Amino acid sequence: LSPGAKMGCFTFIKVMMILFNLVIFLSGGTLLGVGIWVKVDGESFVDIFGALSSSILQVVNVGYLFIVIGAILLVIGFLGCYGAQKESKCLLMMFFSVVLIIFIAEVAAAVLALVFTGLAETLLTGLVTPLLKEKYGPDPDFTKIWNITMTEVHCCGLNNYTDFNNSYYYETHGSYPEQCCDMKKPCNSTLAAQLALGFRHLLPSSPPCGCLLQGCFNQILKEIRTNAAVAGGVAAGIAALEIAAMAVSMYLYCRLDEK
Repeated sequence: LSPGAKMGCFTFIKVMMILFNLVIFLSGGTLLGVGIWVKVDGESFVDIFGALSSSILQVVNVGYLFIVIGAILLVIGFLGCYGAQKESKCLLMMFFSVVLIIFIAEVAAAVLALVFTGLAETLLTGLVTPLLKEKYGPDPDFTKIWNITMTEVHCCGLNNYTDFNNSYYYETHGSYPEQCCDMKKPCNSTLAAQLALGFRHLLPSSPPCGCLLQGCFNQILKEIRTNAAVAGGVAAGIAALEIAAMAVSMYLYCRLDEK
């Protein structure tokens, strides 16, 4: 290519890099704002997006998740956009490094999720179960999110009803949440255990169905596996964008030496 053609190609890629990262920056700002909104007024967020409660996002702290992701996108968008605009090799290398670290972390998480599902469940249990014991009941937003999740997904706790043993809710009410007993009262350990083991046909006034009332982790994992193709496609698309972003940043970085 002639010098003019090379310069035109460089300019086009630079403009695309700026626009692409500007979108990332604005998306990060939006997620950060939503995350702050969830933390300040989580109840209204649940009222609007209650239909999404069957997703994995209802198991973790949505507000903190959005704040963290939003902050990361803000940093990536700023480094890529400003670095390309100012033709700064330092900022472009920082952009490449951050995206590479995120890409490696995503690959590692995907491998762990596919190969070590049991380990992922153990780690999640160690994080979420203490929150259930402490916040379910006294924290209205946390309680409402879990009530919607357990009702719509037809599950109880993260693993099963025993997640509420020695919890604030159990110590205060002397029973488990109604969702752990298929909305029957009082929800004691006998009733919850029968449903958890699939012995619903032993309950009075209940048709024999042998139903299992499992933990929310298993139900959500089953839903994810059912939609594995969609989840895999989304993950592949994100990975492709990250690889393309790293390639473009390296192209601009190397071309700056030739200018």
